[in-house]
Amino acid sequence: CPVNFCKHGPISNKWPRPVAFKQRTRDLQGSFKELSCKGDHYALTCICCAQGMSESPDLEFEYADTDKWAAELSELYSYTEGPEFALNRKCFDEEFRTHVSDKKWTELDAEQHRAHAMRLLDSLEVIAREKRLKVARAILYMAQGTFAECSSEAEVQHWMRYNIFLLLDVGTFSALVELLNMEIDNSAACSSAVRKPAISLADSTDLRVLLNIMYLMVETIQQDDPADRPEWRAIRETFKTELGSPLYNNEPISVMLFGMVTKFCSGHAPHFPMKKVLLLLWKSILFTLGGFEQLQSIKVRKREELGLPPLPEDSIRVIRSMRAASPPASASDLIEQQQKRARREHKALIKQDNLDAFNEKDPYKADDTREDEDDNDDNDNSIEAESFPLERDEVMPPPIPHPPSERVSFPKGLPWAPKVREKDIENFLESSRSKFIGYTLGNDTDTVVGLPRPIHESIKTLKQHKYVSIAEIQISKEEEFQKTPLSGGEEEVEMCATELLYQGILPSLPQYMIALLKILLAAAPTSKAKTDSINILADVLPEEMPTTVLQSMKLGVDVNRHKEIIVKAISAILLLLLKHFKLNHIYQFEYMAQHLVFANCIPLILKFFNQNIMSYITAKNSISVLDFPYCVVHELPELTAESLEAGDNNQFCWRNLFSCINLLRILNKLTKWKHSRTMMLVVFKSAPILKRALKVKQAMMQLYVLKLLKVQTKYLGRQWRKSNMKTMSAIYQKVRHRLNDDWAYGNDLDARPWDFQAEECALRANIERFNSRRYDKNQSNPDFLPVDNCLQSVLGQRVDLPEDFQMNYDLWLEREVFSKPISWEELLQ
Repeated sequence: CPVNFCKHGPISNKWPRPVAFKQRTRDLQGSFKELSCKGDHYALTCICCAQGMSESPDLEFEYADTDKWAAELSELYSYTEGPEFALNRKCFDEEFRTHVSDKKWTELDAEQHRAHAMRLLDSLEVIAREKRLKVARAILYMAQGTFAECSSEAEVQHWMRYNIFLLLDVGTFSALVELLNMEIDNSAACSSAVRKPAISLADSTDLRVLLNIMYLMVETIQQDDPADRPEWRAIRETFKTELGSPLYNNEPISVMLFGMVTKFCSGHAPHFPMKKVLLLLWKSILFTLGGFEQLQSIKVRKREELGLPPLPEDSIRVIRSMRAASPPASASDLIEQQQKRARREHKALIKQDNLDAFNEKDPYKADDTREDEDDNDDNDNSIEAESFPLERDEVMPPPIPHPPSERVSFPKGLPWAPKVREKDIENFLESSRSKFIGYTLGNDTDTVVGLPRPIHESIKTLKQHKYVSIAEIQISKEEEFQKTPLSGGEEEVEMCATELLYQGILPSLPQYMIALLKILLAAAPTSKAKTDSINILADVLPEEMPTTVLQSMKLGVDVNRHKEIIVKAISAILLLLLKHFKLNHIYQFEYMAQHLVFANCIPLILKFFNQNIMSYITAKNSISVLDFPYCVVHELPELTAESLEAGDNNQFCWRNLFSCINLLRILNKLTKWKHSRTMMLVVFKSAPILKRALKVKQAMMQLYVLKLLKVQTKYLGRQWRKSNMKTMSAIYQKVRHRLNDDWAYGNDLDARPWDFQAEECALRANIERFNSRRYDKNQSNPDFLPVDNCLQSVLGQRVDLPEDFQMNYDLWLEREVFSKPISWEELLQ
């Protein structure tokens, strides 16, 4: 609504005559509800404000693997790197003019393009560092789309795609990997950086140029364009396979990048441009393993292979179709509701329908003083409930007729199909048998003799919604392998990209997780600057610090944006790895998850959310005119303090909302079905922190917050549940129902003591057994190794004999063979 007519903004407008006021109201076509008058001041209250906080619409955010391609390209560069675009162009022009005619790059034919790309690649292998850097910058300019010859951003992106496929085809990526390895092992640069008191952009120049080219190649090639030529599609698939295979230094490229992360965090290489390393690591994992839609298709395929029933729904589609619930009420809405309540006190009481438990805000029932009983909570204590999703016509009397405009449309049914685990059915039957018969039958879920008819119906309903996960099958198979190592047969391990990556990072996985969380902590907006924390700003700080207010403001925006991009990359890396490992094998997932928990990932994520989350999501830490490719195509306007403060006009910051959802999903993955970790959420007082995150009107984010609140609800006490009934209603509506899960009442509190160590140690023992059985071939039990009894193959084996034995072979033969009598008859017997 227009701000000057809204009572939440500048509310009073002086109208000289009531006639003009009425005319003005008519012009606004019913956008306003109330007219209040004080003297000759008139104020309008807009309808949306009068309805209470629904004036903020749902955030138009579509969760995906990545942001738009242009946004992902622009986030690679910091604004401090701006002058380097012209430097790259200069290096390319020098090389181009030396070997090619005065034509433009865009005017050459395909053969000439290829010949020049090959020439640049040959020049990249020179010894002189300065010459090599110039050639690398020329290649970077090609990867950036030879932008000086383009007139629009679309044209830049077209030439980027063409040039990058050309560079990949001539073998540039392998050469870049070799150069990157050389720079990683450059001990002179590392020791120089360690001794420096302040590291700046200049210290990482060589690394940044190489990482920029590699990132642009991976990011561009992973974009699947339907208009691509058939040969490009073949190149893309080959590159995807090579990137995930141990072809570079006998390890996937991701393992090499993980090594850079740990080296940076250990303090041995503080000049590494960590943002670029993390972005390249994220895009390499995303490209080689696949994104969220590929995960869904892998899950469907694996369930088919294991003979499990298909998934009850496509979770991505369900979440995309969900609406956000209204955020907590503001103070002004609470005042309005109190005024309404005061007005209602004069009305006669009307007998309530006994079905009012369905919904406090039922439009079919009369007003009741109880409908606002929890509105006096503090501001972050409630979330507006949506209508209860049931078929009301079957259970309620005919509604009072209303004008069509006031009808409310209700969703049909629950968003998720309910699920039941085999363990839930066993527990239900065990309690029923002990109650009605007095004995139990262990794991028998079929015998219902002696149980009353309603129990039969309950068991039938539970079995209808039984869901067997891939993880349960994998756990039972692993138990079989451990029980019967000889007769269990050989396990067939599919050597997919996920399996190859796990094998690559397995030896150092704990160090990798600690390093990622260290960087995440340093980049979190709630972190205080400490002298002992790692410096993640090495690739954003200029050599000369700013001298004017405008330069300081620009650097401030750049630093904040830099941290946001790091959080985005790390959250995406962790979530992708957890999801892929869980599908590949549950114990691979559990190994990574356990090391994240041991490295304090749970309190770290809660610390991240313990901030003004709305401010973080709506942060304007970007200067759109400086973003690539806009800045290289258009003339840059003069920057002013006002234009920097204004930021962009977006409703929210895509990367920050993406990061928040990723971190909530990681927290859900770490705590799901883990009693000890759920208790960590309670101990760290996560409920008020998570409830503040419900203010963000985005359905997916709210869903994952509500899931985290649901698992700990029964431990928060009756008073908390009583004063947060709207949050409870939202959980009922949005989160999947687990039949006979007593989450909302806490009557059946888990009797086990909170023994964190016992639960985690049992899990750790299972993980170690799995890892040693499958990956540690040296530590295998010699009794379980197969024995070769074939005489020919045993005699055919090559045995390396020591030198002194070979020199004295004749003596040995005489002493051990010829001079000893052999009784062949006894041997045969």
